[in-house]
Order: sequence, then structure tokens, then C-alpha cells
Amino acid sequence: MTIADPFDAIADPNRRHLLEELRRAPKTVNELAEGLPISRPAVSQHLKALLDCNLVSVSASGTRRIYAINRPGFDRLNLWLDQFWS
Repeated sequence: MTIADPFDAIADPNRRHLLEELRRAPKTVNELAEGLPISRPAVSQHLKALLDCNLVSVSASGTRRIYAINRPGFDRLNLWLDQFWS
């Protein structure tokens, strides 16, 4: 499943929840899965969709992968939305 459109990515309530959690602080898949009624593999699939449209970034810390908000990735969304307020 590949979602390149950030609007499609944020249409899913689980992905919005993940973004809200990551807005507070970078987290691992295990930490993110604690707040959702879905499996860790499902969380990983949702994170991949967010990665594909650059809304999150990932870094390695030993064997752990740490996910964080990718602020530049939100520029595309902001540019589109800003046209309605200008």
C-alpha cells in the first residue's frame, strides 16, 4: 500500500492519531501501538504510508527505529490550504 498524496494519508483516523502522538514527541512503533486498537504490524503499515508522503521521518537508534514529524513534509499541505485564506 503506497499513498503519495498526504491528504489521502491523513484521511485515515489511525494515521491522524499517529501524527498527533508524534507531534508530542518522537516515538517507536511499540510506543505508538500502545495507544491504538491495532497491531504493531498495522501501525508499521500506517507509518509507511506517512513516510511515503513525507509527513514523518525515521531514524535508527541501535536496533530501534524512531519516528518523528517531518515538518517540511507538511509544507505541501500548508501551501494548498493557504490558497483559501489569501
